[in-house]
Amino acid sequence: MNGIDPGWLPPEAFRPLGARRVLIAGSGPLVDTVRREVSDACARFGGEIVRDGPYDLLLRLPDGEPVGDEEEFTVAREGGATTVTALGGRGLLYGLFQVVRLGEEAFSGALPREVHRPATALRMLDHWDNVAVHPVMGQVERGYAGGSLFWRDGRAREDFARIRAYARLLAACGINAVCVNNVNVHAVEAELLTDRIGEVAAIAAELRPYGIRTHLSVTFAAPVVLGGLSTADPLQEAVRQWWARAVHGVYEAIPDFGGFVVKADSEGRPGPFTYGRSHADGANLLAGALAPYGGTVHWRAFVYDHRQDWRDRTTDRARAAYDHFAPLDGEFAGNAVLQVKHGPMDFQVREPVSPVLGALSRTRSAVEVQATQEYTGQQRHVCWLGPMWSEVLRFRPEGGAGPTVGESARDLVAVSNVGDDPFWTGHPLAQANLYTFGRLAWRPDADPYRVLDEWIGLTFPSAPERLADGLHAVLDGSWRTYEKYTAPLGVGFMVQPGHHYGPSVDGYEYSPWGTYHFADRDGVGVDRTAATGTGYAAQYAKPWAEVYESVASCPDELLLFFHHVPYGHVLRSGKTVIQHIYDTRFEGVEEAEEARRVWAGLAGLMAPARHERVAELFEEQVRSAREWRDQLNSYFLRKSGVPDAHGRTIY
Repeated sequence: MNGIDPGWLPPEAFRPLGARRVLIAGSGPLVDTVRREVSDACARFGGEIVRDGPYDLLLRLPDGEPVGDEEEFTVAREGGATTVTALGGRGLLYGLFQVVRLGEEAFSGALPREVHRPATALRMLDHWDNVAVHPVMGQVERGYAGGSLFWRDGRAREDFARIRAYARLLAACGINAVCVNNVNVHAVEAELLTDRIGEVAAIAAELRPYGIRTHLSVTFAAPVVLGGLSTADPLQEAVRQWWARAVHGVYEAIPDFGGFVVKADSEGRPGPFTYGRSHADGANLLAGALAPYGGTVHWRAFVYDHRQDWRDRTTDRARAAYDHFAPLDGEFAGNAVLQVKHGPMDFQVREPVSPVLGALSRTRSAVEVQATQEYTGQQRHVCWLGPMWSEVLRFRPEGGAGPTVGESARDLVAVSNVGDDPFWTGHPLAQANLYTFGRLAWRPDADPYRVLDEWIGLTFPSAPERLADGLHAVLDGSWRTYEKYTAPLGVGFMVQPGHHYGPSVDGYEYSPWGTYHFADRDGVGVDRTAATGTGYAAQYAKPWAEVYESVASCPDELLLFFHHVPYGHVLRSGKTVIQHIYDTRFEGVEEAEEARRVWAGLAGLMAPARHERVAELFEEQVRSAREWRDQLNSYFLRKSGVPDAHGRTIY
């Protein structure tokens, strides 16, 4: 593990355990993991594991046996000692990491009894990793941190120490599941389900000691591709029997296997539409095969027409997920999870919350976010996404006192941003996104800025206050800074086609993918109203349907997502749309330059390699921000003919 960044669990984070007596009561594989963690800390910093009292820290299971919800734990300071009581091995492990988060506070002063339980049952990372390097997408589709952690040269990696270290990082922020391969299942990856399940089992063995269950992406056409059947029709008995046999083989190899992730009838992937069946038919086929073993199928709702005619303004990609899945609410099996992207398009820097998340009262759902920064700087730009995710999770689809998205979702899923780069995420500061996802998945109503405090405190446990202040200055507003110099007011996809990095205002405007801004000489934005547009706004329940329908009430940050308006339309800020575009492009560049300056001043306060990597990436971020500014401002000056009120240089 030499040369690999320790992430948010450097040895120094465990220093508070030093010179302390620790009693561990309980047994089981995860308790053994807890014992190893404590033993390593004691060996490094002093302290000892004791068999009986007195003790400074007690980590215990009731009567030594797990009961009930195995992830729940309680922390309290009682009689001069800190006590963690858990209902199972996972809970005890999470409780230990909570003590590490608290640091010296865990052992001094009052620590009122506090119960910790996750709000979501499954907190999963989807790795879009290919077993064999894909000629277009490479080793990791939308991966910006090197190759796969799991696969190398067409087979499972043999350097399992790194996978174990990764599992440790994930457990420390509350993630309990990992899907180890790409949702776009190619021919090689399809074989993981059957002939190559042993390789998946080897990976699962490294994740298991930290309470991580392994999931697998499968192709819906597996009975044809792997089984030699002539059909994958979900209502055919031969197909059902094939899946039952395949799933039995999986559980023989991996008894605690979590389940499948499926992308079907989307972007060319096979699915039940081929046979005139519904998505509920397809999902329930796999759910039925998994049910006897306690497994789940995560069925992605990312389904839309990606071969539409750009001249047809009635087809709206934003509508697609709702149109496909809302009518099926209540038809999915109990262990079928509808995995819904948090916005209706595709992880853009600003989107409304998907209306599908308010339309599934009788279906188990998962909210899917993207930690890998496909449209938010690709881990070459600092863009901490905690505030974005928090806005989504706190959104109330029914308005008023209705439940939030975070309260309604059973599961939270993120597309992983990790690779085999020494810094895990390529950009060292992108680790904050991974940690923040885990903590928000555990508690969706958590304050993301307090979560960021946790990450800073764990990653830099001995850092002076100046470093913490500098990191907040760089990270806190980075999402909004990125938004300022890229796509404005809710429009998206102003990126280079294919790789999606850098500006291309019209890059997708006339393509079949359905992502348009409709800028012309008179105005900009997409009319998605029920009155005159695509009708997308009406997919929301009241009051949101009414809020988004009207230009007067639509939030400015989403104005161009829902409305086509003149360049002279006045925003709540008092600025016109065109002046807002000019001003925010310039502001975004200035903020990126200031973040670069702040970072330069933090040299000497951390490992040189980490500081140097970020400094190099800031040079690219500032260059790219200037390119975004100049291309977008020039584009809209030429479209609108309206000059900048401040007379700044626009080309």
